[in-house]
Amino acid sequence: MSINLLTIIVMFAVVLGLGYAALNFYLTKKLKEGNERMQHIAAKIREGAGAFIKYEYKIVAIIGACVAVVLALFIAWEAGVAFVIGAVMSATAGFIGMKIATYANVRVTNAANETRSTGKTLKVAFRGGSVMGLCVAGFALLGAIIVYCCFGWAGGMLGTEAGAMGLRAIQHTNPITKQGYDISIVLSGYALGCSIIALFNRVGGGIYTKAADMGADLVGKTEAHIPEDDPRNPATIADNVGDNVGDVAGLGADLLESYVGAIMSTVILAIEVFGHQAAFTSVALYERMMLFPILFAGIGLIGCVIGISYPLLKPKLSDNPHMELNLATWISAGVTLVGGCLLSVFLFQGEGLEAEQLSAAKFAIGPVSPWVCAAVGIIAGIVIGIISEYYTSYDYKPTKNISNASKEGAALTITQGMATGMISTMLPVVVLGVAIFATYALGGMYGVGCGAMGMLSFVAATVSVDTYGPISDNAGGIAEMSLLDEEVRNITDKLDSVGNTTAAIGKGFAIGSAALATMSMMSSYLFAGGLVTAVEGALDGSLDIFLNIIRGDIIVGAILGAAIPFLFSGMLINAVAKAARKMVEEVRRQFHENPKILSGEEDPDSTKCVTISSQGALKQMIVPSVIAIAIPVVCGFVFGPGFVGGILIGATLSAIMLAIYTGNAGGAWDNAKKYIESGGVEGVKKGEEGYDAVHDAAVVGDTVGDPLKDTVGPSLDILIKIMSTISLVCVVVFQNFNLMHATGLDKLFG
Repeated sequence: MSINLLTIIVMFAVVLGLGYAALNFYLTKKLKEGNERMQHIAAKIREGAGAFIKYEYKIVAIIGACVAVVLALFIAWEAGVAFVIGAVMSATAGFIGMKIATYANVRVTNAANETRSTGKTLKVAFRGGSVMGLCVAGFALLGAIIVYCCFGWAGGMLGTEAGAMGLRAIQHTNPITKQGYDISIVLSGYALGCSIIALFNRVGGGIYTKAADMGADLVGKTEAHIPEDDPRNPATIADNVGDNVGDVAGLGADLLESYVGAIMSTVILAIEVFGHQAAFTSVALYERMMLFPILFAGIGLIGCVIGISYPLLKPKLSDNPHMELNLATWISAGVTLVGGCLLSVFLFQGEGLEAEQLSAAKFAIGPVSPWVCAAVGIIAGIVIGIISEYYTSYDYKPTKNISNASKEGAALTITQGMATGMISTMLPVVVLGVAIFATYALGGMYGVGCGAMGMLSFVAATVSVDTYGPISDNAGGIAEMSLLDEEVRNITDKLDSVGNTTAAIGKGFAIGSAALATMSMMSSYLFAGGLVTAVEGALDGSLDIFLNIIRGDIIVGAILGAAIPFLFSGMLINAVAKAARKMVEEVRRQFHENPKILSGEEDPDSTKCVTISSQGALKQMIVPSVIAIAIPVVCGFVFGPGFVGGILIGATLSAIMLAIYTGNAGGAWDNAKKYIESGGVEGVKKGEEGYDAVHDAAVVGDTVGDPLKDTVGPSLDILIKIMSTISLVCVVVFQNFNLMHATGLDKLFG
């Protein structure tokens, strides 16, 4: 029954999602591209994006192959294969999403030009974005079902009482290290493959897009005083390429990794709880706990297809893009919740699922406990998104205050934006705390994992909405460079403004789910690393997760871990600054050496700027990415599992705060600039005296925020998950093979 359920529901969802993505790809590409100049500009953007992703994937393939070989030799050959499957799925989703974005951008411009309708233009942009969203969920689930089928039932680890009960003992032994492992290590390998691609896509794409964006803004806007995306600016093509490689390919790989991490962390935790809790003996319940996350995700994908279809099939969309996009998201979430409730009731009732077994699994309110935990996660994600919108949208006071501060110069713009970002961390953290408390009370650590999974259960809809943003931004750039009417740019700017807010909301979901998923993965790590202890006085032999934070090695690890996100963030900002500096020099050189560029008599050399961004991103992305992978592994082999447990705690806590701060501060600076450009600040109107000085100050704020919101913030949630995942994969080896253990120094810490 379980295998049939999994096959029917998940495979139907995968075929439906990927089939709908293919249809939308085809329907988008069929649309007209516009005049010859528009087609020429779009072709240059497509060429630049394609060249960058090709070289980036070559570098990632080399590093990924090395990681896969090490996993196969020293951990488990199945983990190495699962790692490759995860990497391929993530890379494929990112590539297809980026490809359609480079086709959709010019078609959105043409739709705005021909129809002069916000609703009709929105439909084209959202159809293009939906391809990315559906591919993210579709390929993630496709890879998961392949891993389940190949290394689960077919591998003899699941599906029978003997196989399930065998998880209490060693399932397989690595011939080199002689260490035992079970399917949790294989599932971790799949999640790690997705994480590797996400990290490089986010870091590489983030460096690229922000170097180009900063170069274009600092010289074009503040020195030459020409509009954004002006065809005279040689960095505009690179800037538009960056939207595709950073905000589309990077975003897609990021949320695919978050999605897979949330699902797999919950499954792995079910395995560890079953393997270590003496009171938990129901094989039927154990199997269903393993199946629930991926089945719930399958229902979520079906719900997203329904939600995404709403704006695409609706005969006439309104001129309020925010409302239409919100409706698509709420429909997706609503269908997912209803379907998830039915699934939970159906799965967790019947023979072998008696009340005492549900109680042993920490299900506080019976069969619906996992569903209620998932619902708590969804609600928490929505609330965090609303908070992010409040702090980043120029409809609200915090961003308006930053716009007004620009009247006094760049210094106060920066100061006000920093204050807004810092203040904005408090409420999301409170929401996360309440969600963790509630889900733990309802379902134990498994419930916390279900909360993370719930947050991202309708990821296809949220990614579709997020991807529509950079497509609209690109469309505005093409309109400007093609010298189309101002009305066309007004339509694309309206769509882009909503896209900035939806992106901030999406980042809120990503960091919220990352915090919950990392907690689940960390709990699995503590089980695997032997850092659990029997509850004193417990008669049922139950175990409690235990990490003594005041133990010497653990507290030192926690302090080191807290510093890692700052080291990582600083390296990323430095990388962006180096590439941006070269971009600024190149734009200035072209303006100085050829005055005919600014007069519009000759076209600038945009190819040189694309090359600078590409080389800078590819060169600078390697070290910070490798550090994220290497630190927990090296520390594990030197100091042992307790020290790494401390690192994971410290890194998670500081990364959550830093990610919220950077995302919200950067988004607020960006929209503060847009608020000034829209004429929202009293006494500051375009073309009037004093406008340029105020606008320049806002541009400086936006430029400071660029690497924070689009490079640092989105990379931090990947950082904490990849550190937890790589630690879980490697702990089976370094818990016995580490320098502290070999020298006997580990006895000093108990």
